[in-house]
Amino acid sequence: MSVTQASRTADRLRPFGTTIFAEMTRLAQQHGAINLAQGFPDFDGPAYIKDAAVRAILDGHNQYSRMFGVPEIAAAIADWWCSQTNQPIDPATQLAVTAGCTEALAAAFLGLLDPGDEVVLFEPYYDCYRAGVTMGGGVPKFVTLRPAAQIDEPHRSPAGPGAFAFDLRQLEAAFTPRTRLVILNTPHNPTGKAFSRAELELVARLCAKHDAVVVTDEVYERLTFTPELPHVRIATLPGMAERTLTLSSLGKTFSLTGWKIGWAVGSPPLIAALRSAHQFLTFCAATPLQHGAAEALANTAARDLYIADLVSQLSRERSFLSTALSELGFTVYPPDGTYFIMADHSRFGFPDDVAFCRHLTAEVGVAAIPPSVFYSNPADGARLARFAFCKQHTTMQQAVERLARLK
Repeated sequence: MSVTQASRTADRLRPFGTTIFAEMTRLAQQHGAINLAQGFPDFDGPAYIKDAAVRAILDGHNQYSRMFGVPEIAAAIADWWCSQTNQPIDPATQLAVTAGCTEALAAAFLGLLDPGDEVVLFEPYYDCYRAGVTMGGGVPKFVTLRPAAQIDEPHRSPAGPGAFAFDLRQLEAAFTPRTRLVILNTPHNPTGKAFSRAELELVARLCAKHDAVVVTDEVYERLTFTPELPHVRIATLPGMAERTLTLSSLGKTFSLTGWKIGWAVGSPPLIAALRSAHQFLTFCAATPLQHGAAEALANTAARDLYIADLVSQLSRERSFLSTALSELGFTVYPPDGTYFIMADHSRFGFPDDVAFCRHLTAEVGVAAIPPSVFYSNPADGARLARFAFCKQHTTMQQAVERLARLK
């Protein structure tokens, strides 16, 4: 093969190929399928936030911002954080604004990992976690989330009423003298699991024992549905503020996923590490959108009303889709948070999740994500499919009507 025909992709990235989200969205477009695969709403975020971004453009806020964020959004994030944690932070040294949470993750991995450092990673994982760890030179050590009934009770994590748990022995074994980071996503994509306080305390104890840092992705922090499993920030547990880097973003909470405004909050040494990479990745997020995001967080009356309405809407669609999938014959694992449902498709007779989701998209007209790509051992996800319910009710009704063809 000539050099022009050979792959030019670096060896460390070649195994990951094209992200499954792009693949399934392309397949949905090809077949005119309703896209319940990729996690973005088919409705827009609040007008007051968009208006603020437009004003920022017209007022001339169109050049590079400070590397760690315009003063307005830095102050708004600090207030947002303190109002929920009672932990005051210094915007100058304890936060950074990034081009979405995805860039915050990449900057965290590049800024904190040295080659050979080990990273405890709960699976199924959001796909950029494993790729980001690899780019940072890290070595993933997996802890598998499974339906709670599949784990013997003496070894099952204290998950409360949630559908997914992990094996305590596997968590203990994942930590070694080389453990540098733990990646924690709660509420968790794709399972919808909200980690219980007791589970977070187990993780915190092991981090303290092994001097590990937690990088926690909390983009679904306000999108929870199970009162018994509210969102708990591991940074608020005793001794964890100094060893936790908390990441979040505007997109999920305010239905503006295309804006790509994210942020990180943590101790000055952890933020300095993240900024050391961020400055060479994007340097700064889009300036006028930072101003819009500042208004999203700072306008407390409009903010809280919008979030309450969104959670109410998502809760209805969660119930609607869960009921419909159960009636069709899926085994449904209702989520505690996020806007995804995992369901077991076994009764339909397909060999794995990839075959099922391709059939579902091409022949039924509804796209879902095959989650086996989010596991170190794809067989662990072969019986499952992930459906997004962050859509208008009319969209969900049309999807359910099409899904009825599976019967």
